[in-house]
Amino acid sequence: MQRRLTWHLQLWVTLLTAAFLIVPAIQSILAGLTVNYFRGLSSGLTLKWLGQVWELYADSIFLSLWLAFTCLIATLVIGVPAAYALARNPGRISRALEEFISLPLAVPGLALALALLQLYGTMKGFRTSWAFILVGHVLYTLPFMVRSVLAVLAAMDFKTLEESAATLGATPFTRFRTIVVPNAMPGILAGALTVVTLSIGEFNLTWMLHTPYLKTLPVGLADSYASMRLEIASAYTLIFFVMIVPLLMAMQWASARAQRIAQ
Repeated sequence: MQRRLTWHLQLWVTLLTAAFLIVPAIQSILAGLTVNYFRGLSSGLTLKWLGQVWELYADSIFLSLWLAFTCLIATLVIGVPAAYALARNPGRISRALEEFISLPLAVPGLALALALLQLYGTMKGFRTSWAFILVGHVLYTLPFMVRSVLAVLAAMDFKTLEESAATLGATPFTRFRTIVVPNAMPGILAGALTVVTLSIGEFNLTWMLHTPYLKTLPVGLADSYASMRLEIASAYTLIFFVMIVPLLMAMQWASARAQRIAQ
């Protein structure tokens, strides 16, 4: 009896938590499809607001996707070798370097953006390009990639595998490519999921670094809520969901599949 009561209590807590998260999202989506938000569904459904959002913010949508993709590539190129080096050489210096890499997580995004502005603000060509925002995104998301890969490498005895491959004549790059990367794939995919999610949804840092011609999805969403009709802002939210949810589901599926293969 007590076990059944506990199960029902857990079920209700789960349902209430899910409703707390999902109901506002559904309400916002419906607001973007109604003719008049204040009249509700009785005013009818329309795709007009979605069309207006696409006309006004299509560049922001493509910019966010491009930044997320390039940020992922940059964190893979930098983060995976960095995590491998930290796992290959444990010690006080490695721990200090790991904490240094994680420093952007302890600093508010606005402070990190201000530091970048002070350092590169006079370089007008760089300051007004999407690469400037990319630098901020890489600094912010790199710790997640490094820690994800490092956690997987720390849980396996990859040094023994490397030594075995070295006795067969494998070069360091070959060992890294054929042993370290395949075994660390669950951590790489988990880190990639986090990097893409954070890059697309990052607002505070991007708000400081963007220019009027370089607005990402969150910045454009804030702009639409401040200066447009509520229906347009809600339609913007709907487009955001349509873009991000399938991407997250695909990456989670890939991460789960890699973990099954690794086991």
